[in-house]
Amino acid sequence: MSKTFDAILIGGGHNGLVCAAYLAQAGYKVCVLERRGVVGGAAVTEEFHPAFRNSVASYTVSLLQPKVIAELELAKHGLTVVQRKLNNFLPLPDGKYLVTGAGRTQAEVAKFSRRDAERLPEYERRLDAIADVLRALALQPPPNVTDGGWLKALPELLRAGRLGRQLHGLDATLRQDLLDLFTVSAAEYLDRFFESEPIKALFGFDGVVGNYASPYTPGSAYVLLHHVFGEVNGVKGAWGHALGGMGAITQAMAKAATAAGAQIRTGCGVREVLVEQGRAVGVVTENGDTLRARAVVANVNPKLLYERLLDPAAVPAPTRERMAHWRCGSGTFRMNVALSELPRFTALPTPGDHLTAGIILAPSLAYMDRAYLDARAHGWSREPIVEMLIPSTLDDSLAPPGQHVASLFCQHVAPQLPDGKSWDDHRDEVADLMIDTVDRWAPGFKASVLGCQIKSPLDLERDFGLLGGDIFHGALSLNQLFSARPMLGQAGYRGALPGLYLCGAGTHPGGGVTGAPGHNAAQVLIGDLRRRR
Repeated sequence: MSKTFDAILIGGGHNGLVCAAYLAQAGYKVCVLERRGVVGGAAVTEEFHPAFRNSVASYTVSLLQPKVIAELELAKHGLTVVQRKLNNFLPLPDGKYLVTGAGRTQAEVAKFSRRDAERLPEYERRLDAIADVLRALALQPPPNVTDGGWLKALPELLRAGRLGRQLHGLDATLRQDLLDLFTVSAAEYLDRFFESEPIKALFGFDGVVGNYASPYTPGSAYVLLHHVFGEVNGVKGAWGHALGGMGAITQAMAKAATAAGAQIRTGCGVREVLVEQGRAVGVVTENGDTLRARAVVANVNPKLLYERLLDPAAVPAPTRERMAHWRCGSGTFRMNVALSELPRFTALPTPGDHLTAGIILAPSLAYMDRAYLDARAHGWSREPIVEMLIPSTLDDSLAPPGQHVASLFCQHVAPQLPDGKSWDDHRDEVADLMIDTVDRWAPGFKASVLGCQIKSPLDLERDFGLLGGDIFHGALSLNQLFSARPMLGQAGYRGALPGLYLCGAGTHPGGGVTGAPGHNAAQVLIGDLRRRR
């Protein structure tokens, strides 16, 4: 088996597979090394209870780039994505509810506030216009601040000029909105448009998804925006489900990569990146094999790369300092639940399209704020935020006939518990709390649970390399975005050493199952490899 390649990819998550597929399509000899026994990273499907299968960590589709789907021919390799029948369902304590979806949102909002219903089109227009710009920016490297003289700076100046022209296409109001979305809180931005708490809660939930913060935290408005620039089957802002679970996405990517000639080795973790004369030249695997390559591409959290896979003496001091302060931690607790029957919500007890939606159990921004403050003080919120999806309502392959699976995406919990406590000692206690929380909104839910899979922040770190359980490989804060992701001088997917590249969610445009970092890194690396020839 060959031990010399054009490129070695560390980590077989979705971005690594995307990068490998593009490199292999360009004719390069590529090897993907994955520590686990299956590729996919956090986007995998597993049987978690006899005859019940579900997406283990990442759990829904929207941000996956249409360009990646088309160019890697993922449909030909087995990927089918179906759209939710409704986007979201928000039950309320008084027995009322709010749903959103094509053709229904404005009428639903009007049940709570006629003024908010009138303001909704303007809110959507502004976010859609800004999201269109972000969609375009997602598939190109941001301007990279370098200190390499005019030869290196000129391409970045040209890139900045192109960016300026794109932003100039926004009117003055939208340019101000874009600036505000990067800096203000989700609550402050939503207050500009809406007066009704349920409407603000439903939209504001996107500001805390995977974000260990309050919706009143400055910068949380960007996290809200990050979650709305996706699309499903050509429908902008829609959410969907991959038939077969999220593993169907990465299995299709793996087939695309191998069909193009890439090698994929599972059960093959990387112990260290091999550096010679200041250049990354290969890797040493956990079983002691040395593999060499013209380029090493890391699809892992940049903090993990620089602090665990490289000799500290080989890492430049500015990079070591940046990684010491690289902020990780999503406040996420993930569960998969096998159910004997569908839940019956007090607010809407009959079966219906609302059970295909993202079900948000957090009735107000104030509730979300208390959940965050409680987690900061106690380690986890005693009244947590729970988003539940029931993918078996759209995909009957996941559970036996008449039975179902539910994904619980739960917040807020502390990435590291206070007072030296371990998540291993409190995992089951918090899981019971999450089940009880759902049961309060849907009585009988707890009795329908046949079995469950539990992933605390520590489990997410151990299983998938998500440091602090961080699903984004680093917080989506202003100082960790765009040209500063992961740091100034490395925004162009080239790492701190020659021959070292980054392609994971810790690079632009950030987290979510997008494929964008893998796509962008591949384009940069293909250009570099061609120049070296």
